Amino acid sequence: MKKIFLICPVRKIDKETLKKISAYVKKLEKKGFEVHWPLRDTKQDDPTGGLQICLTNSQALVAADEVHIWYDPHSQGSVFDLGVYFGALACGKKKKFVLANANDVKATKGKSFTNVILSLTKK
Repeated sequence: MKKIFLICPVRKIDKETLKKISAYVKKLEKKGFEVHWPLRDTKQDDPTGGLQICLTNSQALVAADEVHIWYDPHSQGSVFDLGVYFGALACGKKKKFVLANANDVKATKGKSFTNVILSLTKK
């Protein structure tokens, strides 16, 4: 069974986005994938101020076969998880990268994480 780590917003997620992400995860799991969805699968009441959340997500991302991202440019956690993805690549752990909400993400002028993500999905 392939494992997928889903980079996505957790804090400050609006109800509509939560509904869409939940449907996306259910679709993947129905296809037989094992999905690590941080909102559901990472304990969020972290007494260390977030350190344990970062470690748990990092371990799950590195162990995954694929990384999917529901990109929200305002999500700080997503930027951290994206950094972990690049760290895994730098260590030779290549993983398929999928932009889950591709219809919502448009290129920007100049340098941006948005453009980086769009470049990753073209490979």
